[in-house]
Amino acid sequence: MTIAKRSPMARTQSEAKAVALRPAAEIWQGMALPLLAFLLLPLAALLWRTDLGQLWVNLADPIAVQAIRLSLQTTTTSAFLIVLLGTPVAYLLARREFPLRRVVDTLIDLPTVLPPAVAGLGLLMVFGRRGWLGAPLELFGIEIAFTSVAVVLAQLFIASPFYVRTAVSGFASIESELEQAASLDGASQWQVFRFITLPLVRVTLLSGLVMAWARALGDFGATIIFAGNFPGRTQTMPLAIYLGFEMDLDVALALSVILIACAFVVLMVVKWLAGGNRE
Repeated sequence: MTIAKRSPMARTQSEAKAVALRPAAEIWQGMALPLLAFLLLPLAALLWRTDLGQLWVNLADPIAVQAIRLSLQTTTTSAFLIVLLGTPVAYLLARREFPLRRVVDTLIDLPTVLPPAVAGLGLLMVFGRRGWLGAPLELFGIEIAFTSVAVVLAQLFIASPFYVRTAVSGFASIESELEQAASLDGASQWQVFRFITLPLVRVTLLSGLVMAWARALGDFGATIIFAGNFPGRTQTMPLAIYLGFEMDLDVALALSVILIACAFVVLMVVKWLAGGNRE
């Protein structure tokens, strides 16, 4: 097999083009620096201001411990509900045509652009003591608003679109011929989904779940309006940071570092999963 070699003239022309484009690349790099610096400086300031030697001491503060424990409990519960309730919606949007599909698709995206405070107020109007569902539930002694259940519902409302939207793209990428072949071989719809569809999209679903979990972990606006800010009961890490800003800045900074680390790890995991899925 022969390998075509580029002539000296062609190499010279390509090198000349590269040299000509180099100033343009440097100009674009310079134009990108202001935004990159703006995004980096607040994070760097938080890390610089935090006494890393006292980090674990501050995290051992009872307020921090309660906030971390509650955040992990509520986000784990909300992540489970997001997968359980969001997967059928994602599959429906990706693989089926039905009336008002565009409306449903828009409804899924709405929480991502809706102000979190509006989401919290809406949840309060539904599940509050005088809400559509809250008032009937109260007759049976069931209270949702300003409880840990309210924290989970707020996280579910805010974070579920991140999972559903990712899952939709995953289900839509599967070739229908694979599922049809399994059906022709006698597999039921559940068997096709379990043994064909799910293994093909598991990485995509995991990526969406991680993003949804991170969004739930960082929610503030919907939680504080719908669930309040009660230590040990509804005070998650973002709410503890808000309280710590007024009472104990060192604790607030320590919790901020933990959230930054979680966000960084989550993004790295998602990028790693996305990169492995493309290979």
